[in-house]
Amino acid sequence: MTFSKISYEVNDSVAVIALNSPKNLNAFDELMIDDVLTALEKAEADASIRVVVIKGNGPAFSAGGDIGMMYKGIKSGDLDLESGVQKIALISVAIKKFPKPVIASVHNAVAGAAFNIALACDFCIASEDTKFIQAFVNIGLIPDAGGLYLLGRAVGVNRAIQLGMTGKPVLAKEAQMLGFVSEVCSKEELEEATAKMAQKIASGPAQSYKYMKELIYQSQFADFESYIKAEVMAQSACSQSSDFKEGVSAFVEKRKPLFG
Repeated sequence: MTFSKISYEVNDSVAVIALNSPKNLNAFDELMIDDVLTALEKAEADASIRVVVIKGNGPAFSAGGDIGMMYKGIKSGDLDLESGVQKIALISVAIKKFPKPVIASVHNAVAGAAFNIALACDFCIASEDTKFIQAFVNIGLIPDAGGLYLLGRAVGVNRAIQLGMTGKPVLAKEAQMLGFVSEVCSKEELEEATAKMAQKIASGPAQSYKYMKELIYQSQFADFESYIKAEVMAQSACSQSSDFKEGVSAFVEKRKPLFG
């Protein structure tokens, strides 16, 4: 199977999905979203795979949404953000419902939807240079990919809304203290630390993991997909606003946005 925006490989019983569009910091477009969803389906169907790792090739894990693409869509008048917002949420849902443990292995920028996909994973290993950023507010949007839902459960409602409204970066050590990062290491040690954790989990009881994830989903995430529908509607409304157009334009033009 050929992928255009990711690489997929299996080492022993561990499937590694690597975001592989480093020129734009692994920003998510619909091709990458489709690739990730297909790779997750492939890993789920392969009985030999016991753990999945999601990582980013190049200088960062992911910058989140493709703002350059948004800017072009705004200028041409044919931007349809709703389809992409619906699709990227499917990644978070797929990870939460995935019957095998999923590890996020992240470094440098983990921004926007990438932050929320990392939150959806069962474990997150971060290098010391990692910055988690709910960057949506900077372009007049709301957190998508299940952002507020996942963040609220990870850090509490008040901290979630503060991070959502300010877009304040969270460094790796603070993220570990907040509880959504399980391990912090140097950038040089990230690959080794990830492989070590993946192999440790892969040697554990697969059926126990499967049922743990099912029970957690039933008890804590049963209304997740209903939330996603409301999130898509809200994001679609935000994408029609003048704040969004100004925020994207200001980002691309490297100036401070003039929200009104």
